[in-house]
Amino acid sequence: MDRIRKLTDQCNGLQGFLIFHSFGGGTGSGFTSLLMERLSVEYGKKAKLQFAVYPAPNIATAVVEPYNTVLATHMTLEHADCTFMVDNEAVYDICRRSLTLERPTYTNLNQLFSQVVSSVTASLRFQGALNVDLNEFQTNLVPYPRVHFPLSSYAPVISADKVHHEQLNVMELTNTCFEPVNQMVKCDPRRGKYMACCLLYRGEVIPKDVNNALTRVKAQKSIQFVDWCPTGFKIGLNCQPPTVVPGSQLAPVKRALCMLSNTTSISEAWTRINHKFDLMHAKRAFVHWFVGEGMEEGEFTEAREDLAALEKDYDEVACDSNRGETDDVY
Repeated sequence: MDRIRKLTDQCNGLQGFLIFHSFGGGTGSGFTSLLMERLSVEYGKKAKLQFAVYPAPNIATAVVEPYNTVLATHMTLEHADCTFMVDNEAVYDICRRSLTLERPTYTNLNQLFSQVVSSVTASLRFQGALNVDLNEFQTNLVPYPRVHFPLSSYAPVISADKVHHEQLNVMELTNTCFEPVNQMVKCDPRRGKYMACCLLYRGEVIPKDVNNALTRVKAQKSIQFVDWCPTGFKIGLNCQPPTVVPGSQLAPVKRALCMLSNTTSISEAWTRINHKFDLMHAKRAFVHWFVGEGMEEGEFTEAREDLAALEKDYDEVACDSNRGETDDVY
């Protein structure tokens, strides 16, 4: 905290903090939970945005991932303003399919994820009309404080050897980002409803093309919004084209789109991890490791109940919409 204080003292206008971590690992879950709590105490009014790696459905890096994830989500829920989630399996699949990599490395995954981070923060670093400060992310994407886990998708993901014949136009970029296979968390947005959706365009993009693309997307009736969110899409245009690391598998392109969408379908991720947690906790498997480090067993039950409440929060958002005008499709 002393180092953070020294850095913040050098800032002329501190807006907030970007925290990068994983939910499944010991350090990423435990240390980050403590750090978020301390930041809330010392910098209560400053925005705190998380970029978090969430456990994948079929890939695990540690046997106690479900415990770490449920405990960390519970501990950070009240301290984070907005949490952008990705899971390694979803990003692996995107790299395999779009970059034709048989075995993507963590470097490949990070290069793709960094494009999302770059797009999200582009309006902070360059001139833009949407999300020009950290507080606007919460305003534009988070309708209720606990429901703050947007999905992210990015296009185009093109390898260097295909870039000359695969430059996508605005319509193609927009359609690509709405495809479930391009979401960076394994869930299907078609099964849920959108509460908010930010489309962050970069590079050679003109408003007319964006309006035409959104008109066609709405005409397809494939995107359902909750009935209490008539605004629908929020658009950000930034003339600064995306850049790539030299030697990267990703090709430099003239234009790109990052889509951030708060949708009820993200509850699929909570349901999966809660089920894995329940299977282990029913047998009290590995609980002694945590108790031996000073935790109490009651903390597991408390955290699990909080995650059940989070699932219910998302279900209620969808149910409230269904009780309204259920044929409202944008």
